[in-house]
Amino acid sequence: MTTQNVTVRPVGHVAGGRSEMYEDDWHDVRAVIRLDGESFTPSAVLGLEYFSHLEVVFLFDRIESATVDSRPRPPRGNPDAAPVGVFAHRGPYRPNRLGVSRCRLLGVDGLDLHVADLDALSGSPVLDVKPYLAEFAPRQPVIQPSWASELMARYY
Repeated sequence: MTTQNVTVRPVGHVAGGRSEMYEDDWHDVRAVIRLDGESFTPSAVLGLEYFSHLEVVFLFDRIESATVDSRPRPPRGNPDAAPVGVFAHRGPYRPNRLGVSRCRLLGVDGLDLHVADLDALSGSPVLDVKPYLAEFAPRQPVIQPSWASELMARYY
């Protein structure tokens, strides 16, 4: 395993949508992923308009690195839930503060990607954008604990 640091440069940022974090009701929240015009031309998104969904990797930039704690804790701080490890939930207090979100692509306008259901905050650095392909969905039924379904019931 490598111990070298990895440097990642944002490809853009989120414009619009929510500016403050709260957990639920992300369905139909609209935003724009504004790609960096100094690094990319519209040719970088050529053909993207034919996809319905994107997978977006972004930085939880409002989380201070010093506050990240990888010890087990209850999901979303729910005192009734059993603690789980940092890799057993999707919260923002992660070792590298990376978020991954699947969202709807509403349209492409130059280097602006109009999206809905992206659970990243306005101003968040976007590290990568990929079209979602159905072939990347799990082939087998998805299994998860009941607490995860309960927490996510109002997320989207």
